Amino acid sequence: MKEKSMEWNHMWIDGEQVTLQETFEVYNPATGAVLAYVPNGGERETKQAIDAAYRAFPEWSKRTAGDRAGYLLDWADRILAHHEELALLLSSEQGKPLAEARGEIAGTAYMIRYNAEEGQRLAGEIIPASNPGQKLMVFREAVGVAGLITPANFPAAILAQKVAPALVAGCTIVLKPAEQTPCIAIALFRHLMETGIPQGVANLVTGEPAAIGNMLSADPRVRKISFTGSTEVGKILMRQAADHVKRLTLELGGNSPVIVFPDADLDAAAEKIVSNKFENAGQVCNGINLIYAHKKIHQELVDKLAERISRLQVAPGLAPDSQVGAMIDPSYLAKVERLVADAVEKGAKVLTGGRRLTENGLGNGLFFAPTLLDEVTHDMELTKEEIFGPVAPVLTFEDETEVLERSNNTPYGLAGYVFTRDAARMFRMIAGLEVGNMAINGTSLAYPQAPFGGVKASGIGRVGGKQGVEEFTELKYVALTFE
Repeated sequence: MKEKSMEWNHMWIDGEQVTLQETFEVYNPATGAVLAYVPNGGERETKQAIDAAYRAFPEWSKRTAGDRAGYLLDWADRILAHHEELALLLSSEQGKPLAEARGEIAGTAYMIRYNAEEGQRLAGEIIPASNPGQKLMVFREAVGVAGLITPANFPAAILAQKVAPALVAGCTIVLKPAEQTPCIAIALFRHLMETGIPQGVANLVTGEPAAIGNMLSADPRVRKISFTGSTEVGKILMRQAADHVKRLTLELGGNSPVIVFPDADLDAAAEKIVSNKFENAGQVCNGINLIYAHKKIHQELVDKLAERISRLQVAPGLAPDSQVGAMIDPSYLAKVERLVADAVEKGAKVLTGGRRLTENGLGNGLFFAPTLLDEVTHDMELTKEEIFGPVAPVLTFEDETEVLERSNNTPYGLAGYVFTRDAARMFRMIAGLEVGNMAINGTSLAYPQAPFGGVKASGIGRVGGKQGVEEFTELKYVALTFE
């Protein structure tokens, strides 16, 4: 078994597989079994990767966008050709149901293709000049070496969301995947290397997060950091990046509300809220954190939510009936248990779920029952922290001013959701909610062609859309006099 698990004992540096004697264990969160042994890299390996990326940058950045895009399109094709095996690996390593893993792998290929195409449309501009015989021009140029740090909740899709725009823009990269889910990153890079992409352009280092992150921040040759993860780590990276004034894209934590007004289609609202809240066992950065139900429809909405949530099937991701899988990490599960216990102690009512699941063969895994809490109040910790788990708290409100004030009373500003049929109210909520992303009468936000990112403590910059590619470029302005 260990010999099979050693299949993942390699990083990718300067186009070569690099194995290490020192490894760390990757676990299947549904069973607690060791899934793989992965290189425990650190400062030395990160420096080697930066060296390779720095050497490769001049030649790679001078290639045409179409040339660079060709490698990405080939990569997407190879991913789709191995769709099922990658989905099985992702489900086993991350814990999500196989159906969700299949969707993520398909989305990964789509994300790569979109960015490959969008990168070929990047353009500068010519500005009307102030003097005769003069041209004012703006060029877009690749930033340089980019350090990319990805999370464990969507380890394939977010990898593509960072790697593809960076490469098509002309940057070279050093990727550090989450320590809980490095295998899917290694597998995806294997397919990228098979495209024949030049040595040093794309590098992957696994290991100690602090050591790798510190090197990426400390080396002045790394001109850009793109990170998705917690606000706490994002703040650390901001402080470290300040020494070299590095460019940053930070997609951080949230406290996303959904606000349901009396005129909403409650069946549609309940269906979409449950779909959003319990995707990936609630481990979604823009997932709903708080449900605000107007007092007039509170009980009706709660009944509809409870009926749907109680029917969700919790099982290991590879089980055919799995709808909610295991949580990724023991610390995430412990946090959910703490937040639910605090809410119950302060008066919240558990309508369904509310506990860790250990029966029916789930005892060795990290499973928490899909949970609905009613009578939630703002003195409870789960209203202030990102839950990042399968727990749906319901609060009530009476008017727009009140719910906007309560929704905005947080340091976060990632996403917000509103259900109403009143067009004027829609625009008042668009203007009033302090978030970077918003959905009305729906709960889906992540599309490759749209810019995604937060305000306040939820982040800086955007991923997705043309803006996501532009994040990896610098503007160069030239005033040319020719007479």
